Amino acid sequence: MSEEVYMAKCDEPGVGVRRVLELMDDKAREACNFKTVVIKVNFVSASRQLSATPVEAVEEYIKYLQNRCKNKIIIAEAPAGGGSCKDALERYGYYKLKDYDVEFLDLGEDNYEEFYVWNRNLERSVKLRVSKTMLESDYLISIVRPKTHDTVIVTLSIKNVVVGAILPGDRYKIHQGYKAINLSIAYLATLLMPKLSLIDGYIGMEGNGPVGGTPIQLGVSLGGFNPVLVDAAAAYLMGFDPRDVGYLNYLSQWGFACINPSQLKIVGLESWQSFQKQFQPHITYYSQLNWRLTPSENMKVEKELENLGVSLS
Repeated sequence: MSEEVYMAKCDEPGVGVRRVLELMDDKAREACNFKTVVIKVNFVSASRQLSATPVEAVEEYIKYLQNRCKNKIIIAEAPAGGGSCKDALERYGYYKLKDYDVEFLDLGEDNYEEFYVWNRNLERSVKLRVSKTMLESDYLISIVRPKTHDTVIVTLSIKNVVVGAILPGDRYKIHQGYKAINLSIAYLATLLMPKLSLIDGYIGMEGNGPVGGTPIQLGVSLGGFNPVLVDAAAAYLMGFDPRDVGYLNYLSQWGFACINPSQLKIVGLESWQSFQKQFQPHITYYSQLNWRLTPSENMKVEKELENLGVSLS
């Protein structure tokens, strides 16, 4: 897995993603070697455009693959609440992508497999239905805009895939308190890690995200083949320490990547840390920091993870 994070300045939606792909050269065309490419976009709401992945970012990636990729491209999503996938696709201009011969998948209608995650007592007893298409994708891509969150501080490429893969009727079940949700997201990420992450950072959301926040211009787009690193860099540019984001911290502990901002390898922007903005966090931010386990809780969880085959580096 590549350890670089690619960054480019942007002054309109999609432009930064195109520049990031150009920095990657042919590396992101690895998708052409696979039968099916699934692009997971983010429609938390079917009515608030600021909450959604800009269609321009998705179109830039599809154009990047065009004439090189003969495989099936599926755009997958299901809004978390209020409105249908069809409503969102229409409202956000996604149907124009039919010109590229893509397919649309409403994840709410997908087949599924069942997994157990943690409850408020840190017992792995909560059953969730998870999209079979997402789990079995040959090449899974996450394309999002950077947003603050009401439970896990930030929502970026990993959370988009993990929570989005849970069938809509079950998504509420993952909300079992700050400790459990971060642990559950990290565990499911080990099963659903994207092959490529792209973050269109022209306009992000700050404040009471992931739906009710306000726009903020970051002006930097990011991409890479290690989503933990990409999300860590994005969190830093939003003004947060990625080590304070529970699910990123767990994935780092489990050996997926070092998320210390001073050790990130950045391609495309010199002095990248100077582009950091301070996103206004959600009003519950300080409560959200209470995701860390006590020593006894940690022992209990580590035993369960070992039984699941999760490597605790």
